[in-house]
Amino acid sequence: MAIPGNFLSPTTESIDPNTSGWTPKLNCTISKGIGGRNGDGCLAVRSSAAGEMQVRTVSSYVVSAGTTYQVFADSAGVVPERIGIRWLNASGTEISITWSLTTLGSSSAWHRVGVAGAAPAGAANAQVLLSSTETAVAVYHFWENVYLGLPIRVLGNLLPFGTESSEVDASGWTAVVNATVTRQVPVVGWAVDNYTAGGHTLAMTAVAAGNASVLAVDRPAVTPGVEYLALAYLQPPVIASAAWIELRFYDAADNQVGAARSTLAAPGTGMYRQRASAVAPSNAATCSVAAGLDGASAGQILRLETVVITVAPELQAGTLVPYADGSFEQGIAGWTTASGAAVLSRTTPWGAVAYYGAYALTIASATATASTIRSARFPLGDGAGLNHRAALYAHVGAGSWSSLLLRVRWYDAANTDLGASVGTSYPVPAGSWLLMTSDAVAPTTATQAAVEFVATVSSTSSVLHVDAVALWQVLPLTAVEAVDAGGYVEVTLRELTVGYELSVYRELPDGSRQLVRGPSGLIGHQAIASDLMLIEDHEAPLNTSIRYVIEQWPPGSLSSATRTSDYVTLSLADINEAWLKDPGNPQRNLKVLVQTAPEWSRPIEQAVHRVRGRRNAVVLSGVRGGLEGDLAIWTRTDEERRALHLLLDSGNVLLWQAAPGMGVDDMYVNVAAVSEARIGTLAQDVWRAWTLPLIEADMPVTTGVNGAAGRTWQDVLTEFDTCADVLATYATCEDLLLDRRG
Repeated sequence: MAIPGNFLSPTTESIDPNTSGWTPKLNCTISKGIGGRNGDGCLAVRSSAAGEMQVRTVSSYVVSAGTTYQVFADSAGVVPERIGIRWLNASGTEISITWSLTTLGSSSAWHRVGVAGAAPAGAANAQVLLSSTETAVAVYHFWENVYLGLPIRVLGNLLPFGTESSEVDASGWTAVVNATVTRQVPVVGWAVDNYTAGGHTLAMTAVAAGNASVLAVDRPAVTPGVEYLALAYLQPPVIASAAWIELRFYDAADNQVGAARSTLAAPGTGMYRQRASAVAPSNAATCSVAAGLDGASAGQILRLETVVITVAPELQAGTLVPYADGSFEQGIAGWTTASGAAVLSRTTPWGAVAYYGAYALTIASATATASTIRSARFPLGDGAGLNHRAALYAHVGAGSWSSLLLRVRWYDAANTDLGASVGTSYPVPAGSWLLMTSDAVAPTTATQAAVEFVATVSSTSSVLHVDAVALWQVLPLTAVEAVDAGGYVEVTLRELTVGYELSVYRELPDGSRQLVRGPSGLIGHQAIASDLMLIEDHEAPLNTSIRYVIEQWPPGSLSSATRTSDYVTLSLADINEAWLKDPGNPQRNLKVLVQTAPEWSRPIEQAVHRVRGRRNAVVLSGVRGGLEGDLAIWTRTDEERRALHLLLDSGNVLLWQAAPGMGVDDMYVNVAAVSEARIGTLAQDVWRAWTLPLIEADMPVTTGVNGAAGRTWQDVLTEFDTCADVLATYATCEDLLLDRRG
């Protein structure tokens, strides 16, 4: 699969189907190897003699001086390696090379190398360099999954790329106590599609025995009352190390006013993603992230990779349970044993037992009795008197458990216990993780709620695991709303099952169905990545009552769970108007005033042969084509005129929609050469008459809906220092939306 944003062609990136994107630069020959992960191919580089060998890309790629670019690749061999960006001026002369550090070791398994740096003054183009120093002739080194482009960042990260990653340098970090800060390139194998993991890691070295820590220099702004999450890959020096990550909050005077620490329970000395979350205090203005080792020995090294601070994700859309209390990633949070013999703890080590993340809640009972386990109290907001749903995943770790009763306990503003809901009881068989839910209506005086469950043990020394706890106000599973001004229907899908496949159909009054378009094309058997999905259906018919049919398919299943929406009608009030829409770029859609509908023709390719002695000709015909004709429309303002030019510029297949009863169905069309004319002699008249030659086309089936692809204004604020920087990078608002840089 092509790496998003890669300047390199798919062939050069994956070395599939050939090595045409690469050429030897020093002391080597190249061929296509096998065993790659980004396609089966890989670049096999063979030394011509002992010593350094280098290969480079055949092509040079346009860069802008002063802009930071990133390169990475996966490598395998018997010696360490490095990767570089070769900067060239406009005439192709080398200016300099930005090299990565050499890896700390070698491995025959795929591992990541990478570097990033700003293009120097005078740079106009760049090439990728791959280098290793072999100890003999005819030694192979292998490369694949090569990227060159703008830095790939974790979306939503409050930290800049130079702090999230150490590919440029280590200047985003400072030693706090008993530590030095450097960079290293350990041999680490990442998933082939983990594009945010680079080669360099931040290396904190303990100067002497004792506690050691480092701190990110950046202080991104936070909003009091919002929950934030810090996460990073930590590589401890030994399995017994007390390695930790800490989210810190500061007031406007840069005084620390809060912190939440999460200690890694390492199963080894690899890279493990550790998370820490907390709600920003009322006086918090900024935040940062720290990491360290407690009780370190002199010279021990803690490595960090992909460091992130972001708004904490919701384990379920709308959940009232904070991330720390629902995920157990940094401990048991506010959970307690209200009654019974159960002892609570976080699972250990990292990754041993978890439904979400790397940890879960452990409930251990030495006796065959019932225990009541209760969370902290969480504010209800405006949920008094409304239906709520509690949910958790449970898993038997040892022994046997006869039942689990899940319920919600309510409290008023004075913390008075208003009692618990009736709850829902479930058997707890051994095996896989089990989803359990329970609905309850909050009392009208309730302002707080706690999730509570009663776990009953069948045998002594039993262990139960619980994870991904949530409590949310129950809303319709499927909601639809017609947005007449925008010409689309908004479809909201809630409580989807992550990991299932999803199909969404638009159903017309006659029962016919058509798949609805999403970011990856028509939504048919697409993997569900979130329990909440918002779809804008810009191809819904006008003035027609429709509904939506949603199918969820378990992996590998031949049957689905189905739900339907209410009926909805997208209205077009003026029948003299029509919509022209770009299915892949709905931000360009335009409503226009129709002057004259087309006079249709249907062309056909024919060859006429007149046979001597025969009255009638022999005619060989192709298939008669679709409708063709000229649509005459008006634009009424300069804004409409510019918008129509933008809509037509791409040459994409468009959707023409008129109101029912106007003698034409919704039609996908190609638009040939257009004409634009004034309707009078007055220069100030903004009306224009257009003739659009339409040629009927098939509906695009692979076209996805363009959009921000997960980017938010926070990503823009993190990457750019000033509005002037944004204006210098993006020519239009659409370029900013689509991250299309000039």
